[in-house]
Amino acid sequence: MAWIQLITLLALVQFIWFGFLVGAARQRYGITAPATTGNEIFDRYYRVHMNTLELMVVFLPSLWLAAQYWSPQWVAGAGAIYLVGRVVYLKGYVAEPKKRGPGYGMSFLPTVVLLLAGIVGVVRSLLSG
Repeated sequence: MAWIQLITLLALVQFIWFGFLVGAARQRYGITAPATTGNEIFDRYYRVHMNTLELMVVFLPSLWLAAQYWSPQWVAGAGAIYLVGRVVYLKGYVAEPKKRGPGYGMSFLPTVVLLLAGIVGVVRSLLSG
């Protein structure tokens, strides 16, 4: 389970890193709290951070549930794809919001796979008694 723990920690560190990027953009573009809009580039960083939070709500529980029923190495591999996808999403979205698709797919698809793996694992466990 150390691989699952590592992916979890990396996802949390990544989320904090994205938060620091939002803070830096806030300072760079003069967006004072509590404002969450005001400069297009700041808005992009902010949306990446919030979109990451929204997806993490599904990703982290799915990661842990899938790892209970399937190979932790395989599950961690899917988690690693999610992490890379979030970076690709950040780079694409900040450069041009229309370029966010590949990164979104690289993080959304592993999340769905992990969710389905967790569901299948739970159902199989319930049916086997």
